[in-house]
Amino acid sequence: MRTANVNGRLTIVPAAIATIVDGAVVHGVDVERASAGRFGSDPQAIFAEWDAFSGWAQDVSLSEADVVIRPDDLGPVAPCPAQVFAIGLNYAEHAAEANLAIPSFPPTFTKFPTCLAGPSTSVPLPQGSVDWEVELVVVIGRRARLVDRDGAWLHVAGVAVGQDISERELQMIGTAPQFSLAKSFPCFGPIGPALVTIDELADPDDLAIGCSIDGETVQSARTSMMVFDVPALIVHLSSVLTLLPGDVIFTGTPSGVGMGRNPKRFLQPGEVIESEIEGIGRLRNLTTG
Repeated sequence: MRTANVNGRLTIVPAAIATIVDGAVVHGVDVERASAGRFGSDPQAIFAEWDAFSGWAQDVSLSEADVVIRPDDLGPVAPCPAQVFAIGLNYAEHAAEANLAIPSFPPTFTKFPTCLAGPSTSVPLPQGSVDWEVELVVVIGRRARLVDRDGAWLHVAGVAVGQDISERELQMIGTAPQFSLAKSFPCFGPIGPALVTIDELADPDDLAIGCSIDGETVQSARTSMMVFDVPALIVHLSSVLTLLPGDVIFTGTPSGVGMGRNPKRFLQPGEVIESEIEGIGRLRNLTTG
């Protein structure tokens, strides 16, 4: 199953949403109308009743589609989560390009929820050095506390493509780095284009992941290269706190970020960031001045 935030309304969408481009449309099923009000229209509220919803949605046919969807209609798949987690240095080659050791436990910070944006949203660049970081995003579907590894994926509603856009000067300023603030400017967290349940993926632990800037590939890896895979992250986080339905986890970026290059390279107004994960879809975000 694939769901999307279409103009603020929860919508079941086809696989074609993965690569929707400007000028194209796909058609989806509005959940509130199709369920005769059993489930509401709020894309965030649905996670509180994810088991009931996902069971009902199995019988929904896209032949009943009643919504026309264009790229600009799509918002973040989890627009206002209670908690957003982000994991640092979760690919060995990314740790190497940062001249840092591979961590022995997942370095964790946050992106504040107001930075979340849709898959085609334009990204205004603040002053400074703005970098790209394509990431697999996990959205929690069941309350999780002290989860074991075997049960970890059972607590996931679905996965999406994410960009952990980062302003590096603020991030590194002072004696205490400002990771969370530097990664939370408006539209610094595009996620989408749809939330994909893991039964849609041949192997949710091994997906091609990549990013390009104006058509030039800058990141290319597989999620199987993570130091801490998705089950390990859920085990770790739930050992400390309670993960709530609708919470978002940015799982870390592979190598190829601008800060790790020689010379360093940062985003400029007018560039297009394309972020893609196999079986899930693509984000296409234009930077603006």
